[in-house]
Amino acid sequence: MNVLSSLFEELVTIVATVLLALPYLAGYVGFILLTLMLWKIVKKSLTPKKDFGSLKTVTFGDESAVSSNFAASVVSVVVIFVSWGAFTGSKLLPSFLHMPAAFEGEAEFTYTAETDAGLRDDALVRVIVHGAGVDVELPQMDAGDGFAKNDAVAVKAYRSELLRWDANDEETRKTGAKVVAINGQPIVFGKDVDLGDIKVALTQKGTLNVKPDTGVQMEPIWLPAPEDVWGRLKEIATEGFKNYALAEHLGFSLFRVVIGFLLGALVGIPLGYAMGLSDWFRGWFDPIVEFMRPVPPLALIPLVIIWFGIGEVGKVILLFLAALWIMAIAARAGVSGVRISKVHAAYSLGASKWQVMRYVIVPNSLPEIFTGARVAMGVCWGTVVAAELVAAEKGAGMMIMVASKFQQTDIVILGIILIGVIGFGIDMLMRWAERLLVPWKGRG
Repeated sequence: MNVLSSLFEELVTIVATVLLALPYLAGYVGFILLTLMLWKIVKKSLTPKKDFGSLKTVTFGDESAVSSNFAASVVSVVVIFVSWGAFTGSKLLPSFLHMPAAFEGEAEFTYTAETDAGLRDDALVRVIVHGAGVDVELPQMDAGDGFAKNDAVAVKAYRSELLRWDANDEETRKTGAKVVAINGQPIVFGKDVDLGDIKVALTQKGTLNVKPDTGVQMEPIWLPAPEDVWGRLKEIATEGFKNYALAEHLGFSLFRVVIGFLLGALVGIPLGYAMGLSDWFRGWFDPIVEFMRPVPPLALIPLVIIWFGIGEVGKVILLFLAALWIMAIAARAGVSGVRISKVHAAYSLGASKWQVMRYVIVPNSLPEIFTGARVAMGVCWGTVVAAELVAAEKGAGMMIMVASKFQQTDIVILGIILIGVIGFGIDMLMRWAERLLVPWKGRG
């Protein structure tokens, strides 16, 4: 029952998180549909281009009739950047695009204290909400004439602060006094009193918890603004990170990924061909491949360290295993997807098995292999962070892991962006190679 209860609590937390994110997701999807409608209107007003795709009578479901829309790609990137800036209060965007920020400034409220004898008195509390790293001097407050004394408290933005309201009062919690109202609104334990810029809650011990409004913008420690990440990039590009230049970090990560991927392809593609062409090899290796395929590379780190040490060999082996099973499955799928009519046609023309392999099976399996290669390269880039956990001194993944330990989120975001940009560039290169080497893809 304890396990079921824990799982139910986790499920409730997940559902609550999804519900909180749902309005933003719905807005994003709505914006995509809106831009699609606007694009269709603009496209109709222009002269249609008489290309191969536009002349087709059937386009839905035909891959060759669908290509990436450059305008949609540009708008997508701009929307992501604007959203990033809006949720971080970026100075690169005009203020009207900013999401509501966390409250900073002064606020005040009045609490009503009640003694054990039923006497009541009001006291004023001035709240000063300030940003991180700002020294605040509390103002001198006039104590007042009653037993409840005026007070002041400083609170960091995105944080809360406990106010021991009776620290300077004549009647305290020890004598039975308690707070019964905030600005005239009754207050009880477990329920906040919303005052607009701040919320006040009564704790179980009778103190007051003052929490400023956090707005919608992200705190810099969770998500830094784009200009902060750019500034960190310039700093690391000139000064380096952990005694190594940025180019060395990226170069070592790229080297590990490329070597691991190439080794995985060199072993995985012949393995996939063997499984696709021989029932014996298929029966022998299919359980191994399907067993290892879902095992995450992170789970293999202890064994890799024990078997291959903490040097470069261990890191490359981890990336090799990440690419191996994907390439084997892609090659197997490519061979299995060759139309039998093409094989029969080749044999009827007098082709030998080697000629069928060379002129029918290999060309027709290359599209699947290239698709698998792109997936494997992406997985290798995702695995390089785990691979560089193994005592790495250089690498983009090492930068991310070291920065995360010190909550240097700007470096973490920078490392993610650099890995993504390099991975995207490699994917574009592989797409170009696919168009060059497999021009018959999608043509039957």
